[in-house]
Amino acid sequence: MPAIQVVDVTDATSFGLVPPCADPGFDHRTCDFWEDAERGSKAARASWLEAPAPSRPAPAPRSPNPFLDDLEEAAPNPFAPSGGGPPANPFAPPGDALEDNPFAPRRPAPASVGGEAPRKLRLLARGLTVFGSYAKVLLVDGESVAYAQFGPLSAYPRALHLRELYPQLPEAPLPAVITCVATSAEGRRQGHARRLVEAVCDDLAGRGFSAVEAYPEAGARPDSTSAASTGFWTGCGFSIVVHDERFPVVRRELA
Repeated sequence: MPAIQVVDVTDATSFGLVPPCADPGFDHRTCDFWEDAERGSKAARASWLEAPAPSRPAPAPRSPNPFLDDLEEAAPNPFAPSGGGPPANPFAPPGDALEDNPFAPRRPAPASVGGEAPRKLRLLARGLTVFGSYAKVLLVDGESVAYAQFGPLSAYPRALHLRELYPQLPEAPLPAVITCVATSAEGRRQGHARRLVEAVCDDLAGRGFSAVEAYPEAGARPDSTSAASTGFWTGCGFSIVVHDERFPVVRRELA
């Protein structure tokens, strides 16, 4: 019996689990197709996986008075604290720093990624402190076989723009969206993508969403789209709410 595990993409380690696309010209790890409504791309971009170059510090502003440039630094401020540290609190009790209140509830530090993270990981991490993860990976015996990207509409401008084309869709409450679901070439036709969609739907319901939508591209080759087919979504319990020859909309109510 294979061991199946669903992992949230929240840091560099879990981001490294994202499986490759079946078409090598695309890459889930560098795709911003749904995040950028105007210029988003699914292309494989190796530079996106590199740490950004460190920014150079901005030069100190020069005085508009050319005769002040040669002066030494300004006279010290007699009211500034000595040692360059923050000003002391005159109302704090003497001694070292205040001790933590032992009766106050302990809140875990919110998950986040640093500016050195790959660009796609920074996009996926935008909602960690408020919404939670924006992606999941399904593992079978430790091997990544499926990937899904999801979240609120506000995180995906292209989905929001596409949805505005269909005024018949309900405006409230706004649904969550699953923008991408993909299976590795080796893991296809084994039900892994459906298992992952079920995990995503359960997660979204737990976060308070009452519905979730997806926007497949009718007639697209399986390797050229990460939005799956209409038949895939109906097999996952979604209903076709917009019958369009090119861009239908599917929706599933969440209990």
